[in-house]
Amino acid sequence: MTVARRTLLTGTAATLAGALGALALPATARAATETATRTAAAVAPRAVPGTAAAAVTGSTPGGQPTADWMGRLDAARPLLGLTVPGTHDSCCTDPAHGTEWSHTQNWGVPEQLTQGVRFLDIRCNGLQGTADELGVYHSDAYQYVRLQDVLDQCRAFLTAHRGETVVMRLRNENAGGQALDPAEFRRRVNHYLDDLGYRPLFHLSGWPTLGTARGRIVLVADFANDWGVIQWSSGSNAYFRTQDLWQTDQLFPLRVKGRAITQQFDTAAADPGSPQMYVNFLSYAGGYWPKSAEQTLMDQSVYPYLTAHAGRPARYGIVPMDFPDFHVNVLHLLIDQNFTA
Repeated sequence: MTVARRTLLTGTAATLAGALGALALPATARAATETATRTAAAVAPRAVPGTAAAAVTGSTPGGQPTADWMGRLDAARPLLGLTVPGTHDSCCTDPAHGTEWSHTQNWGVPEQLTQGVRFLDIRCNGLQGTADELGVYHSDAYQYVRLQDVLDQCRAFLTAHRGETVVMRLRNENAGGQALDPAEFRRRVNHYLDDLGYRPLFHLSGWPTLGTARGRIVLVADFANDWGVIQWSSGSNAYFRTQDLWQTDQLFPLRVKGRAITQQFDTAAADPGSPQMYVNFLSYAGGYWPKSAEQTLMDQSVYPYLTAHAGRPARYGIVPMDFPDFHVNVLHLLIDQNFTA
């Protein structure tokens, strides 16, 4: 990426871009957005700044308990063979921490995990005022969450739900006044693993079976290291094949993004034995606020695709999204995909 999301959506130009982006939606899409938002609010009320949205507990339409769906799968099943719903910028829950350009979630991490999310996108800079700690950021906007807060929340969930695992992308955000060089970021991660005692919480050696991963966080390193752990790629490497088109200068950018999403679903479904984890980001920024972009993509591309292919044996890999509380139907479809014959 050549332009930071914060740079893209800062100031008056960003406000105009967001407004024009919303106005550019067809009337039917705007109406669908309003209707879907009202419906979602009735099911999962949106949080006001500083609070978590009310969680929707229970089961998917396929009868899988959202807090324990992995526990119903065979322990020998490889993690690479699953469809794993996730969140993008998982801790960005409050628009006061960077404005709406960085607001991507309403549910906090505990709610996300209870509702079935199993991939977390955690982006860190150095925590101001400390010598060893990491804080969660969106670019240079601190989200008032520390890395230890996220790890403690994951540990509490995994202790209560022994059949589950969490895949965590841990990224060196390297932004703003709290940016860390690669060596210092690695040192601080090691401080968490060893000095603070989090190492037993992690699986640190390649893609495991579900049985091996249960009760632990599968670490995906998006920072420079030579540790032999799973290494993130926003494109393709030995571990990943990722679709993360978040901006484009082509006409009708949400149509372009929608095609990228459905093509990635098709490619993943046609490649069941791949040693790479497919990743398919449903989020888009480029001139739109995250909420409006996600609603249009869900209405026009994601939900129609998943419903049309429901029941087809396929694994789609990791599927991170914005605002799953507004798109519980998609979250449930992704969970149920793991139980197709």
